[in-house]
Amino acid sequence: MKRFGRIVAEVMESLPEELHRHLANVIVDVEDEPDEELLREQGFTDEEIDEGESLYGLFIPMGPGGAWEGLDLADQPHRIIIFKNPLEEDYPDEDELLKEIRKTVIHEVAHHFGYTAEDLRRWTSVY
Repeated sequence: MKRFGRIVAEVMESLPEELHRHLANVIVDVEDEPDEELLREQGFTDEEIDEGESLYGLFIPMGPGGAWEGLDLADQPHRIIIFKNPLEEDYPDEDELLKEIRKTVIHEVAHHFGYTAEDLRRWTSVY
């Protein structure tokens, strides 16, 4: 877990400097894997969960429309979670794993800047 967390931290540090000032209120965590409840909240069906489908990462906004909706938490941090086990299971090759960790982190950071999953699908080949 420590090594995986260091890789995620290195990806965050490698982002362009001009982005860093906009990421001051973003916390990036690494967890082993999402639980079934979270997968269901994210729209996974029981069949998909049974087949082993999962998430690589998740952006959780705080404040309006986010996890703490209704409270005045505009200055509270947003949270990005990167899930270790699904990435390692799907990408056993070290080089591919590193690429996918980077891709996942960038994907979740893009959500922080307001891009939707549909917006990001158009750019999949870029990273």
